[in-house]
Amino acid sequence: MRVMGVVVGALAVAGVSLAPSAVASDEQSKQWYLDPMKADQMWKVSTGKGVKIAVIDTGVNPDTSSLKGQVLVDEVPKAVAYHATDDYEGHGTSMAELIAGTGAGGGVKGLAPGAKIVPYRIKLEGLTSEEEKKKTPEPADAIRAAADTDAKIINMSFGSDYVDPDEEAAIKYAASKGKLMIAAVGNAGEAKGHVGYPAAYPYVLGVSAMDKSGTVSKFSSYGGYVDLTAPGEAIPGWCDAKFHSYCDGRQGTSPAAAIASAAAALVWSAHPGWTVNQVTRALIDTAGRDWPKDDPSSYLGYGAVRPREVLGDANYNAGPANVDPLAKENGGDLLAKSASSPSTASTPSASATSQPEQKTSTGGTSAAGSNAQSSSDSNTLWIALGGAAAVVVIGGAGVAVMRARRAR
Repeated sequence: MRVMGVVVGALAVAGVSLAPSAVASDEQSKQWYLDPMKADQMWKVSTGKGVKIAVIDTGVNPDTSSLKGQVLVDEVPKAVAYHATDDYEGHGTSMAELIAGTGAGGGVKGLAPGAKIVPYRIKLEGLTSEEEKKKTPEPADAIRAAADTDAKIINMSFGSDYVDPDEEAAIKYAASKGKLMIAAVGNAGEAKGHVGYPAAYPYVLGVSAMDKSGTVSKFSSYGGYVDLTAPGEAIPGWCDAKFHSYCDGRQGTSPAAAIASAAAALVWSAHPGWTVNQVTRALIDTAGRDWPKDDPSSYLGYGAVRPREVLGDANYNAGPANVDPLAKENGGDLLAKSASSPSTASTPSASATSQPEQKTSTGGTSAAGSNAQSSSDSNTLWIALGGAAAVVVIGGAGVAVMRARRAR
């Protein structure tokens, strides 16, 4: 059974800017997170050069001023190419720019402007044409295709409430090929909070969102599958697939996942010999948090992405190449296998099933209204994104750091 996913970067139109080619457009000045993350300093060490990121989304427009020369259309496997670069919503292009945009023409500048994008257009809720649906692959097909390329990172800013056995098998296959998979956890924080799939699958890093003050977003899903957090509010992005203008109020865990993927690209570019295990460990080790690393948060996971902490430390030890730092949570050390030995894990049941009820943090079920207390009985978490610090407030009452993990 196929379950249509949705993009998880809702677009709230807080303001509209002119297109990047227009003189008046200056989207980079609205990317508030670049300064606290010390992007200019990081780019002196790494820009993401040499790293390819597969963006599995609504498609990517390679002709925006910020993406010219950044999108490797010809590297999309023909079996899933179809209309690979025809973005039917504008979402995928926005994610690609957040990752690897050059900022040319006043457009959005990616956190990893030296990286390259390999675009995969998939069937998501915004695709309404039946004819186009027939020409567009399922997420599972795109994930498998990306796994067989030299793309190191797979960004998935989409989600569904249901398990798709084909998608889960594709995730395991990509993990066995040494790919780092990063996904948005979803925007159900003000409802039941369930983390969607693919973020809830083993071997996928789930990313939650926070705003420019460092406050965890009320809409951000929470629970046992949140691994990291990244900026996800007041992010500029394309208003629609006409690509005539940017909207300044894009928000959601979609842009947070894209920024986390860019952070991973910066790290991997600086250390091209590292494996997915070492890059994952580096992101976890250096994430901003004030709680024990072995006691991750239901809302923040291991903390806020801080690639500068890796890039600025010449003596940083990323640990063993063949040990998955999340092996216990992932249900096995699949990532320790050789990339030349694809997984032969058995296929799950043939029908899609709804996500099981997740365990909640002690005393709290919502980031917007939890009365749970952290071990330090504090109502703030100080997360240094770079040289500057941002305070993360969770419901004004502190954070519970107990969570269920990926024991499946």
